[in-house]
Amino acid sequence: MSAQAISAQDIPNNNQLTVSFRLLLGLYAIIPLCLLLQLSDGWFWNGFLQQNLPSSPKQFLLFQIIFGTPHIVASSILLVSNTEYLKFYKLKIILMTVAIAIVFGIGSLFISYTVLYVTVAAWTVYHVLKQQLGVGRSLYRLPDWAFYLLLWLSVTAGLFVYIGIFLKNSLDVQQLSWIKLIAGGLCAGLFCGALLCQRYVTIQSGRYFLWSNVLLVLSSFYLFVQQYYFLAILMPRLVHDATAYIFYVVHDYNKHHKHPQNFMYRYAARCHLPVFVVLPLCSFALAFVLQSYGDSAVNAVIEFFFGVEINKAVTLGLLGYLALMHYYTEAFTWKQGSPYRRFIAFSK
Repeated sequence: MSAQAISAQDIPNNNQLTVSFRLLLGLYAIIPLCLLLQLSDGWFWNGFLQQNLPSSPKQFLLFQIIFGTPHIVASSILLVSNTEYLKFYKLKIILMTVAIAIVFGIGSLFISYTVLYVTVAAWTVYHVLKQQLGVGRSLYRLPDWAFYLLLWLSVTAGLFVYIGIFLKNSLDVQQLSWIKLIAGGLCAGLFCGALLCQRYVTIQSGRYFLWSNVLLVLSSFYLFVQQYYFLAILMPRLVHDATAYIFYVVHDYNKHHKHPQNFMYRYAARCHLPVFVVLPLCSFALAFVLQSYGDSAVNAVIEFFFGVEINKAVTLGLLGYLALMHYYTEAFTWKQGSPYRRFIAFSK
């Protein structure tokens, strides 16, 4: 998603919500907080956090129920519960579904796991950082070359950090050293690139947003080198997911608070449930059920009827498909001129 321009036609009627850049910027407070935790752990807690935190937030089921899965589920609910959106993007969804089936279904028979993993990792990192840099683009007002310079430096640096964390057990010492060296060089290039490009940013809030995104990558690299893998992944995950939810809630409030236009909000209105909580409540509840009970429930049904055991049909199959579709659809559903953007406005 991106906020490419704030123009008069973007602004909804009175009493509508706006996406506040100040609120979005406040999410980056997680960066100094995580750095403070890392420093405190070294100074006062004798490395307790480093030794006891998991290498990835994904190892915490609770983390997956709070971050990651819910915003992907929320994105899917937003798309399919508004039938006009589903009809508008139907062809793209069908074609992407076929592509995913070919690449990750048939293709997995011929393509190595490592190649597929790195491909998904690259798409994940690109999706996360493109969103964050894109959201602030109307504040930076950078030339295209400057924006894409910072974007690709951020993505490539972030990808090496991602690989260094999630594939570290399959890498030898030399390979891990090379990954750290390459990621460090890219981070240095990103810092220098930001110094070069900031002269084009004329708004102070734009500079804050620009450097917050740069520091998001640099801080993740620092925590990766210090072996605080959980914190290195937590920062971009929290900022990304919370940013997405702000857009989703603002969109749904502006679209449904006066005249609910789908079954979900009509039912919520009858239950006197505030519009603000409907999508988060539904997505968190569904994410909890799918993550906690989905695999066992589907496996039990298939084994009862067909005598075949299928592992991770939900957490790997269904949620994996939704994640890939989320990466794809979010690249165009929030762009200027899309149906979604009729219900989104921005404020500083």
